[in-house]
Amino acid sequence: MQIGYARVSTDDQDTAVQVAALKKAGCERIYREKASGGRWDRPELHRLLDQLRKGDVLVVWKLDRLSRSLRDVLTIMERLGESGSGFRSLTEAIDTTTPAGRMMMQMVGAFAEFERAMLKERTKAGLDAAREEGRIGGRRPKLTLQQQVEIRKMVSKGDKTAADAARLFKIHPATVSRLLARTLPSARKAKHAK
Repeated sequence: MQIGYARVSTDDQDTAVQVAALKKAGCERIYREKASGGRWDRPELHRLLDQLRKGDVLVVWKLDRLSRSLRDVLTIMERLGESGSGFRSLTEAIDTTTPAGRMMMQMVGAFAEFERAMLKERTKAGLDAAREEGRIGGRRPKLTLQQQVEIRKMVSKGDKTAADAARLFKIHPATVSRLLARTLPSARKAKHAK
């Protein structure tokens, strides 16, 4: 039996193109999943792997639909081998029921892993360069430095409570709490040092 696996990464993506190709290839059963290909904890994939029997063939539209990790692909291939099942990718024309197909699958998997590693390396280099230029990633601060100083003064003098300051500046009370937690401990230490 040919069993298909269709995966997309996000809820706004659709598996329709993959499912159509899998049906055309003769898949009798198709498992669909919305999850990142870098994650191992994908329930539909594991359900499919548990269903495979000797002689079955796992079919995917493209190898990266199965996984984006070479280690995971090799683990899946090992499980397929143990159960006596095969693997077929429609786009890359990989068919592990033949020796040439097994070799090709290993090469394609290695290139997919290499591309993922290169992407991580480029992202890290970009973040490092941004830090060197003084830019910090993440969300912009909700408060300017002047507003932070004002909140610290109000609360430390007792003019306003942290909750009052949060309402005044239209921010969440947790934002004020984090601000005060960063500054008050250092102020207390300086006070005790005197």
